[in-house]
Amino acid sequence: MIILNSAGATSSAVQNWKFQVNRSSFDTGVRSQFKTGPVKHALALQANLYMDRFASANVSGTPVTSNIYVPTDRPAQNIAAPQSVPKVSDSTLSGLSLADTLSVLDDRLQFTLGLRYQQVKSSNYAATGTKTASYDESAVTPLAGIVFKPWHNVSLYANYVEGLSKGDIAPAIASNAGQVFAPYKTKQQEVGVKLESGKVMATLAAFRMTKPSGQLFGTIYAIDSEQRNQGLELTVSGQAYKGVRLLGGLTLLDGELTKTNSAATRGNRPVGVPAVMANLGGEWDLPWVPGLTLTSAVNYTGSEYVNQANTQQVPSWTTVDLGARYKTSMYGKSTTFRAGLFNAFNRKYWSGVASYGTISLGAPRTFMASMSVDF
Repeated sequence: MIILNSAGATSSAVQNWKFQVNRSSFDTGVRSQFKTGPVKHALALQANLYMDRFASANVSGTPVTSNIYVPTDRPAQNIAAPQSVPKVSDSTLSGLSLADTLSVLDDRLQFTLGLRYQQVKSSNYAATGTKTASYDESAVTPLAGIVFKPWHNVSLYANYVEGLSKGDIAPAIASNAGQVFAPYKTKQQEVGVKLESGKVMATLAAFRMTKPSGQLFGTIYAIDSEQRNQGLELTVSGQAYKGVRLLGGLTLLDGELTKTNSAATRGNRPVGVPAVMANLGGEWDLPWVPGLTLTSAVNYTGSEYVNQANTQQVPSWTTVDLGARYKTSMYGKSTTFRAGLFNAFNRKYWSGVASYGTISLGAPRTFMASMSVDF
């Protein structure tokens, strides 16, 4: 819906869309432990591959006019479905990482050093199948970390990591819509403390992440700004009572656009970055039904801005999840049945910002069930 004037007149494009999204991922690796004198080594080699394919098409009907203050009822339009759904884009992300954790002083001091090679390939296509834009970029990024245990139940740690992320695609509202931008590096630093006391474990961490950020300047979308997200994260887990376990977390985020080509947006909060996120989950092993566990979770996300000018935002939302799992043995094999009701109270909300100027609906009440068998 587009608001046409201050009187609230609107125009809505009515379309019949079809989408097809295919995603595949593969991971494999090998671990090895050995010693070189007094130093213990935990070596890990990992390879991963991710591929996706997006296809979409639409047939447009007649635009519908109305008013947000005096809505007008319009007859439904019988719009034919698209005859074909051509490929719009495809991407392949691959990586190979090698990390070594070195331990000394009876594992009270640990160093982790690693390198990761990443390659990102992405292409856009016209409805005719012609490739309109593409890139193929790679990078080697470092990983470093240190853990010190002054006492057996306390760990102090710090780490630094870089990653290569798929570049943005200019949104439909831009005059250069569909332009694919090169991958960018994300850099993150983190320091924290972990405490284990009996059956309770708590972690408090401070982190900072920087990454390039896209914005509309006039009608052109470009990756010409930078955002910095920093904050505090607290997680607590443990057994509150026999058979009752709790897991909770709180994240405070200070997001800021540190570099832009417009003084009006510099210092604003980045698109899609909430100030607060929190969750609390619980599990209860029913004492009179061995193997049966009831689960629940409450999830909260603060409001998020939709644009860099910070003039529009989606409100905060809270959802509740309920579930159960049952562990048993079938034909001598450990078997687990799981069932979950997500967004149990069918909260209607905007789940966040999908792209520049576009917001997405939160998932409605959803039931899921699964079974796993250990061989």
